[in-house]
Amino acid sequence: MEQTYMKEKPILPLLMSMALPMIISMFVNSLYNIVDSIFVAKISEDAMTALSLVYPVQNLVMAISVGFGVGINAMIAMFLGAGKKERAGAAATQGLLLNGVHGILLNVLGLLFMPTFLRMFTNDPKLMDLGLRYSTIVLCFSVVITIGITFEKVFQAVGKMMVTMLSLLCGCILNIILDPLLIFGIGPFPKMGIEGAALATGIGQVSTLVIYLIVYIWKPLNVRFSMKYLKLEKSICQKLYFIGIPATLNMALPSVLISALNGLFVAYSQTYVVVLGIYYKLQTFLYLTANGMVQGMRPLISYNYGAGEIERVHKIFRSSLTIIAGIMVVGVILCLTVPGSLMMMFTKNPETIQEGITAMRIICIGFLASSVSVTAAGAFEALGKGLQSFLVSLLRYVVIILPAAYIFGRIYGADGIWNAFWTAEFVTAVVAWLLYRNVFAGEKDQEEPLTEKIETTTIEGRR
Repeated sequence: MEQTYMKEKPILPLLMSMALPMIISMFVNSLYNIVDSIFVAKISEDAMTALSLVYPVQNLVMAISVGFGVGINAMIAMFLGAGKKERAGAAATQGLLLNGVHGILLNVLGLLFMPTFLRMFTNDPKLMDLGLRYSTIVLCFSVVITIGITFEKVFQAVGKMMVTMLSLLCGCILNIILDPLLIFGIGPFPKMGIEGAALATGIGQVSTLVIYLIVYIWKPLNVRFSMKYLKLEKSICQKLYFIGIPATLNMALPSVLISALNGLFVAYSQTYVVVLGIYYKLQTFLYLTANGMVQGMRPLISYNYGAGEIERVHKIFRSSLTIIAGIMVVGVILCLTVPGSLMMMFTKNPETIQEGITAMRIICIGFLASSVSVTAAGAFEALGKGLQSFLVSLLRYVVIILPAAYIFGRIYGADGIWNAFWTAEFVTAVVAWLLYRNVFAGEKDQEEPLTEKIETTTIEGRR
């Protein structure tokens, strides 16, 4: 199946046809995260706190899987745009092999170091026990996650967004169904408590991978995995890692941020740790939905960049930015109007609810500005500009927000820390926009395909 439609169809309908399935699947995935946390919160507030402490490690596993998958996605789409199907197959196969190895390492290292990680934030034996019981099961599915996400990115690179939507939806829905059954022991199911939530998550991930495998075997893709590509090639591996490592760090940085903020908040009260955990569950509605837009945008930018359609790349970027900004406006409205109702989905503690209301009304000030950073980071990854993408995320999650959180906390107390969120978003948005303009300086009118450039490019993918 030829993919020339990626550079021929009108941009907005094409972008929405690629992005809408991913937006729907990411929205449902957000719903799963919320529902999963609601059920865990019904066990106890300690169980919810344990999930908040384990979340950074879970996010790290997902970050490495998705980040490297972004490298696979970008390389395949650029090779296809340049008319190099064999090289696209090689990138897919070697990416699958390497991401499988990542999954094995994450499983082993995660199980070994989780006790040490939890002890960094709590000495409470009950929290330690709950955290270890949950994380031990979740980490055992690391290989399933890395392989499943590789298939996801390959399907996305060739424009099969409906397949990824179907697979993700089935996994999330199955997870939502199994959560109460396994946590509370409904019907013939055993009452497993927090382990039930972990097992439901793992089963959902397995079902997603199974659907990818069935579709791949049943209906061959434009890009094929093959034994003949298994011998690792230095040029492909370098490019995969040079795009994938910054993308991984981009996704891992929220884990660093949450861990650091937990360290700051715990000095005031455990309540703030709970509020932070709840906020990050709620914000997935916005940022996973925006991520669905980015996932639809990414292969289009990669393909058109590979084909030398620079002006079309700009139009795709601007359209995506407008839609993501609209998503963020919805988030601002919700946080300003019904923050208490959102908090009450997770806790009945009046103190926790009040602190959550304060936090969300402050943090949402930066939502709209964050649309620039989110869109630009996704565009940089699609273009193979991993360093620029990483810089944007580093500013958002470490360089600006952590010093600001420390300073505001010292001056205004725990509530002052929330102001670091919007401060970081505004500064990063300005830098992201300047970086995007700089990347294309002198390229706006260039129309030559990148067929030769992609093969001979430096690791960064600069033209």
